[in-house]
Amino acid sequence: MRQFLDVGTGLPTADNTHEVAQRVAPDSRIVYVDNDPIVLAHASALLTSTPEGRTAYLDADLYDPEAVLKAAAGTLDLSRPVGLMILNTLGHVAEYDRARELVRRLMAGLPAGSHLVISDSTATSEGMIAASEAYNASGAVPYYVRPVAEIAGFFDGLELVEPGVVRVPEWRPGPSDGVEAAAAVDAYCGVGRKP
Repeated sequence: MRQFLDVGTGLPTADNTHEVAQRVAPDSRIVYVDNDPIVLAHASALLTSTPEGRTAYLDADLYDPEAVLKAAAGTLDLSRPVGLMILNTLGHVAEYDRARELVRRLMAGLPAGSHLVISDSTATSEGMIAASEAYNASGAVPYYVRPVAEIAGFFDGLELVEPGVVRVPEWRPGPSDGVEAAAAVDAYCGVGRKP
């Protein structure tokens, strides 16, 4: 995989998608998508590329998948596989069916061999449910936690990559990742390949 579409990227931090991808393959192309003006300001300053690759930022909205794909085609070759990343973003879409439809429309514009990566907080503990309710009552942009089965439903029609839909720290853990950390995380993730 040499092309990545990171939808709902949020504020740049350490080891952003382009840094990790271009460290492994300097010719990788990455497109970040968000609609937050604060993210845009930081992205413009911090998201640079290797000379061999390309990194771009789109001021675009998850709710318009076709416009996202059209704009991304300025940097990515959409006739070749793309890694679509939607990390901790779908929780902002209140209606589950609408969230699934947005994912389906994005994947429909990508060729066979593309991969979908999703992670989101889940309604797997009373503490997380209470925290979500308090956050949503605060006036912030709401974030809805979902059952694990709904996270898994985003991958319908795709070939799940092992180990499937699991808690984030359990997805290919490194030698220093402990079971204790996994037990404390109310976020699940998965990777699916478009056949």
